[in-house]
Amino acid sequence: MASLENDRFLRALMREPVDRTPLWMMRQAGRYLPEYRETRAEAGSFMGLCTNPEMACEVTLQPLRRYAMDAAILFSDILTVPDALGLGLYFSEGEGPRFERPISSAAEIDALDPDRAANELGYVMDAVALIRKELKGSIPLIGFAGSPWTLATYMVEGGSSKDFAKVKSLAFNEPEVMHQLLSKLAKSVAVYLSEQVRNGAQALQIFDTWGGSLSHAAYREFSLQYMTEIIDQLPREAEGRRVPVIVFTKGGGQWLEAIADCGADAVGLDWTTDIGEARARVGDKVCLQGNMDPTLLNASPERIRSEVGQILSAFGEGSGHVFNLGHGVTPGIDPEHVAAMVDAVVELSPAYH
Repeated sequence: MASLENDRFLRALMREPVDRTPLWMMRQAGRYLPEYRETRAEAGSFMGLCTNPEMACEVTLQPLRRYAMDAAILFSDILTVPDALGLGLYFSEGEGPRFERPISSAAEIDALDPDRAANELGYVMDAVALIRKELKGSIPLIGFAGSPWTLATYMVEGGSSKDFAKVKSLAFNEPEVMHQLLSKLAKSVAVYLSEQVRNGAQALQIFDTWGGSLSHAAYREFSLQYMTEIIDQLPREAEGRRVPVIVFTKGGGQWLEAIADCGADAVGLDWTTDIGEARARVGDKVCLQGNMDPTLLNASPERIRSEVGQILSAFGEGSGHVFNLGHGVTPGIDPEHVAAMVDAVVELSPAYH
């Protein structure tokens, strides 16, 4: 078994006893850190940063030099998979991610080669291996990918969307075509995540950022079904220990029980679901991750500490909680406010264990 100086994150995901609640943060490496902005400027572009393993490793490690985080998360982007499938990802200032060649026909979906993604993403695997080496067994490394539904929204819309009109129209008017796309993406993501484990990732998270945009029945049909398919194909053990999987559907609180049944070890919650109520609903079936509102990091350190205390208290005693934000940290946050959150978790959580 690969030994880790600090494995409380992996133990909490398996609901094993820990001395305090572990924490990490979505978008842990990001624009809120001045050192990240410097490296990003040096890289010349966001994709330049993602595709350079040394720089991706450097920004992954930056927050760990500041904060007592219990896990590192690979620095990459969920859209590397559709980019590798040939859609031409680029980032335009103020508009976010765009694709040069969005999907607009059944023929284009038919032409997608799911094996191509894994073959084109060697730079991600090089970054995983390098980060793992640089961590020197201090804390575990999280690998990740976007969910098939979330990736499909960007691929069909051509970028971000407010109403998802194109992708939902495709799903409702030509469900068999939509299922073909999702099935190919599930295969690509399963291979991609498996490769991350082979290169050293010790836990995995599936980001279902836009699953919450779907109706009750459509969520199960177009999102959850394919995440379940992916989880069924993943290596669940490496280096002598389990590789836990976290599923995070933003806006997914109403489907908590169904998500808890998908085969994941942990369910990420956004800030709209009370973590105590979530625990009452799923019991000890899964670990729960979350779920402070990221905008609370704009509040005073005292208010942040109070919020951390409320979330810890709502979850209550025992293991099975990984503290996190309910979505990614936003660019304008003061790094000292993140420190206030981390310090509060480190100081207040041992009382619950």
